[in-house]
Amino acid sequence: MKVVARKATILVVDDAPENLMVIEAILGDDYFLKLFEDAKSAITYAIKMPPDLILLDVMMPDIDGFEACRQIKSEDNLTNIPVIFITAKSNVRDEEMGFSGGAVDFIQKPISSPVVHARVKTHLKLKFISDYLQLQDKQGSGNFKECLFALKCLINNGNE
Repeated sequence: MKVVARKATILVVDDAPENLMVIEAILGDDYFLKLFEDAKSAITYAIKMPPDLILLDVMMPDIDGFEACRQIKSEDNLTNIPVIFITAKSNVRDEEMGFSGGAVDFIQKPISSPVVHARVKTHLKLKFISDYLQLQDKQGSGNFKECLFALKCLINNGNE
């Protein structure tokens, strides 16, 4: 069984262009990035072209990250897309709000490149594994060895 690796698509939303540039410098070589300075445009794009993962600032004008996450998770084709908040907020109440709204993780500002890489890689692996298992379930495929091999390839970025 051959598994073809592809660059994952990450939608990044932050109203500060300098923050988008930092994320682009950290992740741009490894992932296909779609950068947005406002949540409304990002949500519209995501509905039409669902990404593999969303990095979302919390404090933004018009629609804040918490509301944007709720809107994203209300869309049938975006429900399973992992949302990671990038924020300067660090209190438990904000984290509770984010997790209850559908976020899978938080990255604190100022961001650390190794932390961003690790969290993004972890949540993409989990998403790809979940997607693959759902596909196998829909297809009624019960070949455990093929599933295991494909999962190993996904986890190792196509290198098996």
